[in-house]
Amino acid sequence: MKRRIKRIILLLFLLVAVLGIYVGYVFKTYYRLPDNLTLEVSRNGANTYFDDDFSVTTGRAYMIMTYNIGFGAYRKDFSFFMDGGKSSRAKDEESVLAAVSGMGEIINDVNPDFVLLQEVDRDGTRSYHVDELELLNQFMKGYYYDFAQNYDSPFLFFPPWQPHGANKSGIVTYSRGQIVHAMRRSLPISKSFSKLLDLDRCYSVSRIPAEDGKQLCIYNIHMSAYGSSDEIREGQLSMLYQDMTADYQKGNYVICGGDFNHDLRQEVQENAPEWAYPFPRESLPEGFTLAIDEIRDPEDVAHNSCRSADEAYDPESTYTVTLDGFIISDNVTVNYYQNMDWGYEFSDHDPVIMQFFLK
Repeated sequence: MKRRIKRIILLLFLLVAVLGIYVGYVFKTYYRLPDNLTLEVSRNGANTYFDDDFSVTTGRAYMIMTYNIGFGAYRKDFSFFMDGGKSSRAKDEESVLAAVSGMGEIINDVNPDFVLLQEVDRDGTRSYHVDELELLNQFMKGYYYDFAQNYDSPFLFFPPWQPHGANKSGIVTYSRGQIVHAMRRSLPISKSFSKLLDLDRCYSVSRIPAEDGKQLCIYNIHMSAYGSSDEIREGQLSMLYQDMTADYQKGNYVICGGDFNHDLRQEVQENAPEWAYPFPRESLPEGFTLAIDEIRDPEDVAHNSCRSADEAYDPESTYTVTLDGFIISDNVTVNYYQNMDWGYEFSDHDPVIMQFFLK
């Protein structure tokens, strides 16, 4: 009996020691990228359908798309463990390749001038180490692009039945016009233990020359989710607004798109979960508006841009909400706006497109 007790005590001691070493490893390897980080801008080869003299000017219509690709995992039957679902990884590598390729084909069909993507994995356990940026570039020939990392986790051993693993991911901005400068801004995030479970939240600013020495400033953002505090929400928006206002006051054109992780609709849905926090329209600075408020036909946004991932998608019961869209300065005019309905075939988000003019 004494030997058995000693063995149990020794085993418990070893478990505590291993757990302590692992917690130390997680905290030691945690880091945040510096703020105001200049991003590398590349061009993805050539495209005979592109006009190398592409310019940003008034009197011409442009198309922009935002799409959270969900690291290629969120097929219709996928549910995510952090949302109360089952899985922490994609089904398999083939599923990731098919999903990202499917989204690449959607982008090709729309043929937008500017594309904002979120949750693009470069190397991840959860996405079977598929370099999704490299795969997307096969569909995005001729575009200029920049990549801003917002996630680089140590190996996470949860959930125990299927560890989320180590993952490196970020946001990508594509432009037919030359991006002359791109910068990554680090958003404020929680300083508590929960920071280990959240992304290294950021937004990128990509600058494309316009006429009369002005610039089209395209902000790509992926805000915090999972019940962030009011302080974090307000801090993130305040920082974003300061930068956008500074660009606007210089006479530049400003478009901010992406996954805001806020409900962008004016009407509040009944029985909405806590994470579907209404976007605080009253906080928008002077000269800015949500582009969804400029629509002409409500049918264009009848479909919601995001589904809940607590279960496999069921069109009859799954909660949906519009988290994705655009903020525009008042020298940008919305000509057409649509929440595209792909039935969440390739991601838990569907793309949003906007055709616009510069005043």
